[in-house]
Amino acid sequence: MRSTRPLPPLWLMGLCNATLGFSSGVAFFLLPQLMAAAHVPVPRIAVMTAIGTTPNFWFVLFGPILDVRFSRRWYATLFAGLCGSAATVAILGVHQLVVLPIALVVCNASAMLSSSALGGWLSNITPAEGKNPLSKWMNIAAISGNGLIVAIGAELVRHLPRIPAALLVGGVIFLPTAVFLFLPTPGPDRRLAGESFAQFSREVLALLRRREVVLVLFLFLSPCSTVVLPNLLGGLGAEFHASARAVSLAGGAGAFLPGLLGCSLFPILARRLRLRFFYLGNGILGCLFTLSLIILRHTTTTFVLAAFGEYLFQAVAFSVQIGMVFEAIGPDNPLAATTFSFLTAATNVPVACVTLADGHAYSIRGITGMLFTDAMIGIATCLLAGLLLGRFDSPAVRAAKTSALPMEAPLEENP
Repeated sequence: MRSTRPLPPLWLMGLCNATLGFSSGVAFFLLPQLMAAAHVPVPRIAVMTAIGTTPNFWFVLFGPILDVRFSRRWYATLFAGLCGSAATVAILGVHQLVVLPIALVVCNASAMLSSSALGGWLSNITPAEGKNPLSKWMNIAAISGNGLIVAIGAELVRHLPRIPAALLVGGVIFLPTAVFLFLPTPGPDRRLAGESFAQFSREVLALLRRREVVLVLFLFLSPCSTVVLPNLLGGLGAEFHASARAVSLAGGAGAFLPGLLGCSLFPILARRLRLRFFYLGNGILGCLFTLSLIILRHTTTTFVLAAFGEYLFQAVAFSVQIGMVFEAIGPDNPLAATTFSFLTAATNVPVACVTLADGHAYSIRGITGMLFTDAMIGIATCLLAGLLLGRFDSPAVRAAKTSALPMEAPLEENP
């Protein structure tokens, strides 16, 4: 039952999701920058970053916990606090290569769980007509939060003693929870955790019987449009002879402005292109852009160009991914939430794999080897996926599947 307490503006509710953006900026730009300043080799930075990204795909297994026992506000607040604490520990332990990966994993996993609890909570208290604007503001919060923390985080660490700077960054990550005090809070679900996990398992098995879901899952699990270089740019400033300040400012602006531009371009281009092939096209163009960085002089200007370009293609890829997820969900799908979390988690599996491959390539051939390997992995998988989709998702195959729908209809019916 929705509370009668008045809601604050939707933009303010959406900005609660800035915790996710802040944590991403710390984990995948600020910390690589700090590791590079501490003379940690780039291949090791890539390994640490890859480890830090792993919660993006396994956190979904713990999602059912957020629906039982306590309120979602309780979970969102708890995990936001844990995220800020882990970020503080990571900044303080940037030289401790045992503590650092653990802190990175805890930081990222907590951010994802806090955002998931927040999404479920806000979805329940927001009227239907406000959900699309709310989604827009939650995405803006994630993008702008990432850019903001990248821009100011390194400045704080440079100009303040390490302990106050780390505590301040952790506090900024937790700060959006202040808005929680002004939001109505439905009571907790009194189901047992075992019931929630059993339901989740049944729903995932049901998803894998749907052809549309399997096709999208295939694309998401392959590194077609992964665009992982933004996660490593913070540690590559020296390769482009860029100062620490130039790296942080370029990373902050690069995450913010191209991110908003990419999200804005998506609905325009999506009206003219089929999303699956739009996704592959974006991947190929992004890889060609990465290849172009090899022939450019490695200067600060090139670093700024790299940051803006890579973040732009990443933002478009994220937007297309969400669009494909919505297509796979379809109308009136009783498994909508499970489909969304399951497929979005799958997009992060190739991120960890390609990040490790990039780090290994750097150890062999330096920055040129990294850029070349990253681009060729993307181009090859995009072309292969395009050929497979053209064969197995042709009109003739879809017509054959459609003619078989009456036999498969019971699997698609609402329970």
